[in-house]
This record gives sequence, C-alpha cells and structure tokens, in this order.
Amino acid sequence: MKAWYIEEPGKIENLTWGEIADVSPEKNQLVVKIISTALNPVDYKMIENGNPYWKYPHVVGVDLTGEVVEIGSEVHGFNRGDRVACHTNLSNNGAFAEKAVVDSDVTAKIPDGVSFDQAATILCAGMTAYEGIVQKLNHFQKKSILIHAGSGGVGGFAIQLAKELGLKVFTTASSYNHSWVKQLGADIAIDYRTEDVTSRILDETNGEGVDLILNTVGRKEATEDLKRLTFSGQLAYIAGGPDTSDVKPFTLSPSIHEVALGAAHQSGSARARRNLAYMAQELMQRVKDKRLDAMVTEVLSRKELPEGLKKLKGRHVRGKMIVHMQEET
Repeated sequence: MKAWYIEEPGKIENLTWGEIADVSPEKNQLVVKIISTALNPVDYKMIENGNPYWKYPHVVGVDLTGEVVEIGSEVHGFNRGDRVACHTNLSNNGAFAEKAVVDSDVTAKIPDGVSFDQAATILCAGMTAYEGIVQKLNHFQKKSILIHAGSGGVGGFAIQLAKELGLKVFTTASSYNHSWVKQLGADIAIDYRTEDVTSRILDETNGEGVDLILNTVGRKEATEDLKRLTFSGQLAYIAGGPDTSDVKPFTLSPSIHEVALGAAHQSGSARARRNLAYMAQELMQRVKDKRLDAMVTEVLSRKELPEGLKKLKGRHVRGKMIVHMQEET
C-alpha cells in the first residue's frame, strides 16, 4: 500500500509518497480503505515534533473516513463495506494513506445522507468543539460565551454548537472573516489584530465579562481571558491553560477545564474511548439533520496534501480542508 510518510521529524517538505508495509487488523480492529481525511494543525505539528512512540517510517494524519475492508476476529457490529469515521490514535500510523488500521471501539458509522468529506471534518475539530462546549462547560443558566479563532475548524464548530444552546456568541477573527463567522452564528466578531479584545468584551457586557470562554489560542491568551470572565465564569482551553497565580481566593472564583480530545486514546478508560465514537455520531447526526454546517471549504487531491498542510500552517484557511486519498497518481 502507499502513504505519505516521514522518516524522522522535520519539515512538511519531508513527507514522501511511497510504498509502506500493508496493514492487517488485530482482534479488536478494523482495516479501513481511506476515502477522505481532514487536515488539522496537529498534523503538521506532529510532523515537525514527532512522537516518542513512533516507529519509522511513520504515517501522520489524525482524521479518516472510508470503507471497512477487513474486520478483526472479536469485532462486533461492523461489516465489510460499512462507511466509517475515526479520530485516530496519534501513537499509531494515521490517515495519510490508502488504508489504515483503527480500533473498533473509537470508530463510528457514517449515517446515510452524510458524505465522507462531511464526516471527516467533524472529527478532530468538531469533536474538540463538542467536548469543550457541550461536555466540559456547564451552560445551565449561562447567557454568553467568547470563542477564540472563530473562522477556524474548532472555532467554527464551537460557534454553531454554542448557538444551538442559545448562547450569545462573541468570537475573535480577522475582519476579513467577520462575515463568515456571523454566517455560522456569531453575534459579535472582534478583530483581534486591531481591537483590544478585553476592552471590547467588557464594553459589550457592561463590565461584567462573559459566562464562558473556549480558548483555542494558547496560555498567554488564556491568562488574559481571566480578565474577560464574569464572576464564577468558566474557561475551557485546548492549547495551554491560564496562569492563575494572580487570581486571589474568594474573588473571581473561576472554573478551568482542559480539553484534550486525543488523551482518551491513552486514558485506559473504556468509557472515554467509547465517547470518541459517541461524539462523532452526535455531530454527524447534526450534519444529517442540517443543524450543523460541516464547513467543507476546500477539497484537495492526495498529491496536494503537503501544500494543504503548508497553507494551514500559514493560517490562510477558514473552515476545513479535505484531502481525497483514493485517486490515481
């Protein structure tokens, strides 16, 4: 079989398309013929940084959809030909290939009416947003939320999920993307490059701050988010938690939540692993019901995959980029 692989951590340019060893399932696994993969920031970051669990050559790519072609001896509930979607384990070979092995317990069937491309988009980005917005943050009697980087994959799905919950959505995005994020459901878009985000949030909330925040940016911005929270507000982060050393006891009383989607694979918890498939099913059902825009904004051929990753790294992408893996070279 063929795949995009790396021989060692390095640059995106080090990706090589070529032959690697074929795959076969262990007793609780499936072999999937990969139709579509979605590109995510974690993909190029892993190419650059590697993983101590990897053996080389290694195939990167965290999201895959396709058709089941082989089934392990102890797998139940799947048949050959089933259309499936899976957020893969970063420790194993991934989705930038013609085929991949996946664990059956973290794999979800794609419902009729949902395409392979649509299913691929909702995996890493959509499930991260779902875990943060729906499963981590307590939205009971909450009215407002700040979602950072609303034009990206996680942010775009988070905006839609927050609106489904009836929240007033503030988001940060360049002015170029303001119409896009408002189309997704954002009420107020703030240009983080030209505006003081903290001042704008406090002005819009009469000095109170927002009830909830989803931070997709990093530790420095998450620390600044503490100034944007109302009393007893909640902050969920995916790229580094805030420094709370300046928050005095019995003052702000914030709740801080780590969102670590891929950690479920390493958790040793069967329930956490099954939750990955559950979240995928929940999101795909929303796509089927037309309650969620899958945000497929660009479709690439597999030979264009490295250029897609470069474009993603350059932050020149709104929505989600998809790569079709089954095509002639």
